[in-house]
Amino acid sequence: MKTAVIILNWNGQKLLEQFLPSVINFSQEATIYVADNASTDHSIDFIKEFYPSVNIIENTKNGGYAKGYNDALQNVDADIYCLLNSDVEVTKNWLTPVIEVFNREKNTAIIQPKLLDFKNKNTFEYAGAGGGFIDLYGYPYCRGRIFNTLEKDTGQFNDISTIFWASGACLFIRSNIYHQVNGFDEDYFAHQEEIDLCWRVQNEGYNIKYVGTSTVYHVGGATLQEANPKKTFLNFRNSLFTVVKNVPKKWFLFVVFMRLILDGIAGIKFMLELRPIHTWAIIKAHFSFYKNFYRFLKKRKKLQKKTHYNVHTSAVWQYFILGRKKFSDLH
Repeated sequence: MKTAVIILNWNGQKLLEQFLPSVINFSQEATIYVADNASTDHSIDFIKEFYPSVNIIENTKNGGYAKGYNDALQNVDADIYCLLNSDVEVTKNWLTPVIEVFNREKNTAIIQPKLLDFKNKNTFEYAGAGGGFIDLYGYPYCRGRIFNTLEKDTGQFNDISTIFWASGACLFIRSNIYHQVNGFDEDYFAHQEEIDLCWRVQNEGYNIKYVGTSTVYHVGGATLQEANPKKTFLNFRNSLFTVVKNVPKKWFLFVVFMRLILDGIAGIKFMLELRPIHTWAIIKAHFSFYKNFYRFLKKRKKLQKKTHYNVHTSAVWQYFILGRKKFSDLH
């Protein structure tokens, strides 16, 4: 299988200096690309000077994660795309177990490796941990990370298992399926577009897998910090977009209604924590959601032939009300 590792970069010269060496050292069986999202720093000059073997794709503008990859992947010839954040350190033999699963399981379309925290290497990392799931109300959570509680890695997720979504920090996907579903939804810009992609891929009858025998370390928040209200805005708005596009008809009104209420409660919580800027970000996210609602209903109509949604767990209820903080405690 021809494998390509594609690192999306925007003004990330320092991250490339730090993390590109591990990708080059441990990815001999893949072709490496840096897809540059119209950076204004010296990223491209740096790559040309120090890593001339790395292929450079120059996007004409910064369309965020979604458009950035959609544009770049038109220029990559491979069977498997690995979409890799610029703030990820890979490890020896990280590609082999993933490629083996693709070879063995023809119906597996997307794979995520184990995602650990670069700054605290025995702890799962927020963005994907041990593989992503979605709760009854469309809130994402992970094995090893429920909301803001992170588990230590004690080998509990060294398995290969079916998951609902794979982290965009390190996402492997068959190229033909990426193009079959028309890639990422560019209206997302960044954040949660990978959940929407995974949901649509499952609707086509394919599997999403987690391969815990491959490990990468992710810094997280290197482009948009956790404390950045822009991140809050994108997360809340895009999660609502995903619900509207993908939740089946019988659940639709209930889930949307509950999400608007629960988001309101989150806004109040931010106010009580003296973080009103994040409350305002949620309000803006809702206004943006209302503005785009009918456009997303049209997208929904195209997708509702078949939809994958057999979720009965409310991670919100179990985490915040019942105090269950670990994945193994959820029912």
